[in-house]
Amino acid sequence: MKIAIPTRDGLVDSHFGHCAYYTIVEIDNNRTIVATSTLSSPEGCGCKSNIANQMQEMGITLMLAGNIGEGAINKLSSCGIDVIKGCQGDVMKLANDYLAGNIKDNPQVCDHHNCGHHDEMPTFRIPKA
Repeated sequence: MKIAIPTRDGLVDSHFGHCAYYTIVEIDNNRTIVATSTLSSPEGCGCKSNIANQMQEMGITLMLAGNIGEGAINKLSSCGIDVIKGCQGDVMKLANDYLAGNIKDNPQVCDHHNCGHHDEMPTFRIPKA
């Protein structure tokens, strides 16, 4: 089994379509991690790229994602890749938590591009006097 995790600096990236890269975790039949690698993120928005087809060709069957939109989920699903949403934290801890059965799907999805996610601070403008 191969799992893809949108990643930035060793942590789950908060947005699938704009991650720095994907960490690929390969798991054997004994549910043990046997290899890890990285896959470059496409330029621009991942949900408008060919990344789902590329992952399918690599044998990836599961995406452990932070925030992800319905369009990206549909694209991944059409390539045989299941998605668990709402993941966060250290990538390898997440992979091990998944193997231990401690990861649950968050039903909330990102419903638009350039949205302000929970980990981003809002921008305030100070009016001119």
